[in-house]
Amino acid sequence: MYFKIHGTENNTVLACCDKELIGKAFEEGDFYFEVKETFYKGETIDEEKLIKLLEENSNINLVGNKTIGIAIKQGFLREEDIIKIKNIKHAIILKV
Repeated sequence: MYFKIHGTENNTVLACCDKELIGKAFEEGDFYFEVKETFYKGETIDEEKLIKLLEENSNINLVGNKTIGIAIKQGFLREEDIIKIKNIKHAIILKV
């Protein structure tokens, strides 16, 4: 998985995706989604690091079945919180 943090200390977005999705685009019906390197590709992480980042961040953008599977398993998301485009899962988490 890749992750990248955008913004400042007070306003950040955590972007994380499955490695194999970088640079790909998905379209289905009214949905179009592109997994842009400039937004998602930063450092590589494992499951433990992703869980820590999910705990620490409040604005989170996730793409990929593995990445989202971890977020669901850890209780950050439910299946009904995600969308699928061409069987690729995508979700945004906003903690308030």
